[in-house]
Amino acid sequence: MPELDYWHWLALGLALMILEMLAPSTFFLWMGVAAMGVGALLWLMPGLSPDVQLILFALLSILAIVLGRRYVKKHPIETDRPTLNVRGAQAVGRILTLDAPIVNGVGRTRMDDTLWRVLGPDLPAGARVEVIGVEGTALRVRPLGQDSSSGGGDTSPHPDHDDGGGDGGGD
Repeated sequence: MPELDYWHWLALGLALMILEMLAPSTFFLWMGVAAMGVGALLWLMPGLSPDVQLILFALLSILAIVLGRRYVKKHPIETDRPTLNVRGAQAVGRILTLDAPIVNGVGRTRMDDTLWRVLGPDLPAGARVEVIGVEGTALRVRPLGQDSSSGGGDTSPHPDHDDGGGDGGGD
């Protein structure tokens, strides 16, 4: 087996951390920490055999991954956009127009560039609905109530989220 110097382990640790930036998963990060730990130990104790180095790397990797995941679970990353990668959750509150009628509780609507399955009470195609929840890959909807006190216009709580149907315009 070729001789491994401390700088090999430091370079491996750096490469694993760079790989973490390209494929974020917080998995390679902890292996990079372990590799750098082996490099530091080898710098302090240069006589470690390659077999011992590999065993240390395996053990430190497992330990770092377990401790790292536990830390991340207890200290989640806070964000101002928690639904950024949860597209269905972003739809809650939007007003949409049904593309296909809801029959036996299931229908279809278009939101942005995607057709979505919708769940709710039976309604005809063209009915306006509000998204009230997400169930798997389907949107839970309710019919948009008719507001008799309004003199017309959009009664949506999120007019900027309208599907654009009916006015024929756009910006």
